[in-house]
Amino acid sequence: MPLTSHRAKPAVPFGGIYRLVDFALSNVINSGYLKVVVLTQYKSHSLDRHVTKTWQMSNLLGNYVTPVPAQQRVGKHWYLGSADAIYQCLNIMDDERPDIVVVVGADHVYRMDFSQMVDSHIASGAEMTVAAIRQPIALATEFGVIETDPSDPTRITAFREKPSDPVGLADSPGEILASMGNYVLNADALRRAVTEDAEDPESKHDMGGDLVPAFVAKGTAGVYDFIHNDVPGSTDRDRDYWRDVGTLDSYFEANKDLISITPVFNVYNDQWPLHTGYTGLPPAKFVHAGPDRIGYAADSVVSPGVIVSGATVSGSVLSPGVYLHSWSAVSDSVLMDGVKVHRHAQVHRAILDKNVIVPARARIGLDPEHDRARGFTVTESGITVVPKGTIVES
Repeated sequence: MPLTSHRAKPAVPFGGIYRLVDFALSNVINSGYLKVVVLTQYKSHSLDRHVTKTWQMSNLLGNYVTPVPAQQRVGKHWYLGSADAIYQCLNIMDDERPDIVVVVGADHVYRMDFSQMVDSHIASGAEMTVAAIRQPIALATEFGVIETDPSDPTRITAFREKPSDPVGLADSPGEILASMGNYVLNADALRRAVTEDAEDPESKHDMGGDLVPAFVAKGTAGVYDFIHNDVPGSTDRDRDYWRDVGTLDSYFEANKDLISITPVFNVYNDQWPLHTGYTGLPPAKFVHAGPDRIGYAADSVVSPGVIVSGATVSGSVLSPGVYLHSWSAVSDSVLMDGVKVHRHAQVHRAILDKNVIVPARARIGLDPEHDRARGFTVTESGITVVPKGTIVES
């Protein structure tokens, strides 16, 4: 919140032209898996619209990416959790009859070749494989932590949610394996697991919280270490990049990761493209070059359709349709689609959601108390967040 007050988190814009869901879908499609369903529920209209308009596959070849909203197929309730969402959509598995199912979270920023994980899953003989990324042991309280058998590091012996006494890896005692929220399962094992889970009144019906421990208890859960995933075109700097953008601060920092000369996450990897739906927009434009004003942007991501009219921009992400008027200044900020910043206004360390209007001489991000008084969210690190469609008061 407030970026999710009108939309599901996977529909939140990111990096100028993308939505968060585009990263998960690009990974799945680039991995060669071309029959994809997106299970949606809360505030899903913009997500459903984006998936439907953007992710159009070849009907001739029987490929598709399609949103599937909760349908109350098994009772008068909506999805109770990620495992229950799959249980309520088992009819899709009946139609397609897959041998293996890849289950992916839709709100993380990363690149991953799931075909390599599937190959590892098949070779291991596990019924379920969990993707995991190495994290410093000090961050264990922020993740679901996977513990493995020292004699067989591909087998999970315990799955602990945010442990205060984590155990380091055998080959790297200062690190733990954190679940990435991505899974590969044998289809018959998945069917049995979600059906049994649906009958358990004590379950929260969650893939990570309930299904993974069930497979661990049976001894049939494996782990895939993300460090072994080799995505074409990746660099040593962004090879094992993965961001959970579950907070405003992490969302802001992930956007900033795109900006530097050698970015922490490189969106320019054409060997593993990130697909999205922006087409038909004019080029970005920088106008005015007089002695007292100049349209200028440095160390920034500038999307199609942006007009920088005698304004200065630094360290920022500008989404399509942003219009910055003369003598305005934007620094270290993320501006979403259609934001208008009028003359002499200043925006610093802020996230402005879609269609925000900043009037002349207004200031955002420079006085936290004033920002809070106007009803804006200010994070602990000092980032001001202005909700969608707000007309800012001076």
